[in-house]
Amino acid sequence: MNVERAMRTWERLFEGALWRSRFIVLLAVVSSLASAVILFLMATADVAGLAVDAVGYATSGPHSTEEYDVFHSAVVGHVISAVDDFLLATVLLIFSLGLYELFISKIEVAQEDARHSSKILLIQSLDDLKDRLAKVVLMILIVTFFKNVMHTTFDHPLGILYLGVGILFVALALYFTARSGHGGEK
Repeated sequence: MNVERAMRTWERLFEGALWRSRFIVLLAVVSSLASAVILFLMATADVAGLAVDAVGYATSGPHSTEEYDVFHSAVVGHVISAVDDFLLATVLLIFSLGLYELFISKIEVAQEDARHSSKILLIQSLDDLKDRLAKVVLMILIVTFFKNVMHTTFDHPLGILYLGVGILFVALALYFTARSGHGGEK
């Protein structure tokens, strides 16, 4: 009887420690959130610098067609890079919020606010987190494709085709994964 009680006590202590070990996820939550903030700030600073450069270009007088084409290409490249950074920061933010909700606690403020706004950041399950992240990652891949197309010479266009086909396969995999998760229904 005494041994049985001791075993139950040890089991209860072990299960309690095991349950509290989920708080290690806070390291990933805080790190992902910090990374998202850093990327948002860096992308915003890049866009602000780009705006300053654009104003300087626009006020510096007439430009040749070649100068305009070079400047335009640089601006579009910077904007695409900024979009890429914003999307990656969004992935990190969603990941951070999702991990917190799945392992630590529901975010009550988000659930209260969801009645009046989007529910995109409410994560109910690991599949919710995976689906949201997959969609944003797919957008990052598409932006990366466009960035590579802009900076690639067409000496070897097969590389761009391979990249596009790879992104198509990722998109198809995400599509079929999402359909199978809903029992084949749309």
